[in-house]
Amino acid sequence: MPPTVIDARSSTATPAGRLAWLDALRGLGAVAVLLEHLLPWFMPALRPYWFNLGMYGVLVFFLVSGYIIPVSLEGRGDVRAFWISRIFRLYPIYLLVAASVLLMAFWTPVREQVPRDLSAVSAHVTMLLDVVHLGGLADTMWTLSYEMVFYLLVTALFVRGLHHRSGTFAVGFGAVAVVAGLVLSAPLLKGPWPAYVSGVLFLVGMVCLISGRFRTAAAYVLGGMSVVLLIFGSFVPWLGAAILAVMFIGTAVRRWEQGTGGLWPVAVATVLVALAPVWSGQAGWWWVQPGVWFTTMALAGATFAGAMALRRRRLPGFLVRLGLISYSLYLLHHPLLRLANSLLGDVRSMQPVVQVSLSAGFVAVVVGLSWLTYRYVELPMQRLGRRVAHWPSEGDSALSAPSAGVSPDKSSSFSLPTG
Repeated sequence: MPPTVIDARSSTATPAGRLAWLDALRGLGAVAVLLEHLLPWFMPALRPYWFNLGMYGVLVFFLVSGYIIPVSLEGRGDVRAFWISRIFRLYPIYLLVAASVLLMAFWTPVREQVPRDLSAVSAHVTMLLDVVHLGGLADTMWTLSYEMVFYLLVTALFVRGLHHRSGTFAVGFGAVAVVAGLVLSAPLLKGPWPAYVSGVLFLVGMVCLISGRFRTAAAYVLGGMSVVLLIFGSFVPWLGAAILAVMFIGTAVRRWEQGTGGLWPVAVATVLVALAPVWSGQAGWWWVQPGVWFTTMALAGATFAGAMALRRRRLPGFLVRLGLISYSLYLLHHPLLRLANSLLGDVRSMQPVVQVSLSAGFVAVVVGLSWLTYRYVELPMQRLGRRVAHWPSEGDSALSAPSAGVSPDKSSSFSLPTG
């Protein structure tokens, strides 16, 4: 029987030197997103409206990504190894879910937001779905767009030697979010061509980053492309910039913890993100109304701060284990929820005891399948990725870390895929 608690002080308590408190946060985030999607279809009376469960979970994910991903790249000091690990971490289960959704189309039609042309293929290959204003095969795939933008931008900053200015970028993207909310009400880069152009640049750029040929130029092009798409191609430009600000807030917190930065940029950027939708023309949804938005942000921030404060204490093992399977859980649950709805009918009209039973059964199935995909898809591919990253490359010496002298952080092997 595994222990019910895992000591957060031991970085080896979980696989690959992961930090238990970060896994616990990911577990909480995944459960919050799952409940946000489950409750309206199964038990709508229990859905909270004083804050948004889904956005709360997503903000927690983004804070964790910001906290660990740049330090992971810096700890490796190797752009090639970083991107190989990202590819083998992100794509296997992502592609499996995409294929499953297409297979389930015989019973559940593919979402209307997904174009029926090659632009959808290109956007799914790059994961830049939301920033080229295209819907994903699974509803939750939209957040991966901002994870990918963050990775591309952080890579460019690392290559340029600007990666330590996290607070500046947090405040900068917060200011962009406010301005974008005031002046932009729709994507300026319209039509399918952003998906096609970004697809070509992404594939060529990835070849350069991994092979070492023209690596620096590729990093700059991909980083610049990601920012342009974020601001001018997103469905909701202010939200895209706000998400990047949140991720850099997570990085700035890490800098403060390491003694290389202050907390004032965190405070300023937080205020800007909170204000971004207040005067925005694209803020008609209930979850971005000031009271709900402020509360959601405050809860996400408090959760992250609380977990960080307790990082040296023992944490509930079930939360940490949920964190381990959170990527699978995050991607699998929505397609399965749509399939369950088509098979079971309108659960909302059923008796409360039936609603509770079906909800519990659905959660058990999703958790079980997520454990299987983690065990038999994610873990083997991560191991393969680590082996591939050690293969020699003619471009290995093409980029020496501009942050020479930065000692690898013991937590840098923590692999955070998404929100």
